[in-house]
Amino acid sequence: MKYRRLGIWGVKLSEVGFGSWLTLNDSELDHAADLHRTAYENGINFFDTANAYGRGRAEVLVGKALEPFRRDSYVLATKLFWPFEQNWPFPGANDRGLSRKHIFEQCHASLQRLDTEYIDLYQCHRYDNETPVAETCRAMNDLITQGKVLYWGVSEWNAEQIAEAVEICDDHNWHRPVSNQPLYNMLERHWEAEVFPTCARLGLGIVNFSPLCEGLLTGKYNNGVPKNTRAAHEQYGKFIKERMTEDNLKIVRKLTDIADGLGVPMATLAIAWCLRRRELTSVIIGASKSSQILDNAAASDLELDENVTERIDAILGG
Repeated sequence: MKYRRLGIWGVKLSEVGFGSWLTLNDSELDHAADLHRTAYENGINFFDTANAYGRGRAEVLVGKALEPFRRDSYVLATKLFWPFEQNWPFPGANDRGLSRKHIFEQCHASLQRLDTEYIDLYQCHRYDNETPVAETCRAMNDLITQGKVLYWGVSEWNAEQIAEAVEICDDHNWHRPVSNQPLYNMLERHWEAEVFPTCARLGLGIVNFSPLCEGLLTGKYNNGVPKNTRAAHEQYGKFIKERMTEDNLKIVRKLTDIADGLGVPMATLAIAWCLRRRELTSVIIGASKSSQILDNAAASDLELDENVTERIDAILGG
């Protein structure tokens, strides 16, 4: 496993990180612990979750799964924005967004669920149109000053929003956002044109999620939807089903031929392709099996030569 600095900042993350979106919601602790141990023992030091995953259950499982390991040996990230619905079906008016109130309350709740004294990377899960950016920046700065958070970042913010946050922080001598977590993979590249250059210019690291396009880029759906897969799940399959167009499947089948020629799993090729971008610090994977983690982690050691990347570009359309 190789490691990269988070943008211009000193902390180093494994090129492949382990996330818990969708994959831990129905898991038992033993299963979650096995997955995190496999990741940790194979060099992964970056673990990403969010308060909204399973209404807090994922944070509890992640905290317990990482308990056997030295706290200073891994980077723990979580997020807030979406309604946590702790009072469901009667959520409070302030139970969402990036207000100072919601940030402070959810930070303390996440610390308890994760059973840790601090969060390495606290991220704004989305942009909040109803809260001044300065209010969010000030609240994050205060959490860092208090020692409850070490770094803060954003997720799915556009270039203008990121630049505004950095400018506000610089004007007030507050701690800047250090990272952005966008959706990015072979089939979804809309952030490349503006967000990637902005992050590079302002020193933010990129920790992208869904590098396998919800599993579509593993090649497992090339010939249909197997039983017991995410696409076959009524609830968890709703995201990938939108992406399972015939055009996308044709692309993945061609990419799978390249992976077969290299003697690697399609998933390994897809992650290595993401890591070709030096703006990226870490690619966040999700897995329900230890074998998937091993295939994904191997991408850190897969160097794609110019001939392979040109063939991939031809399939993807540039």
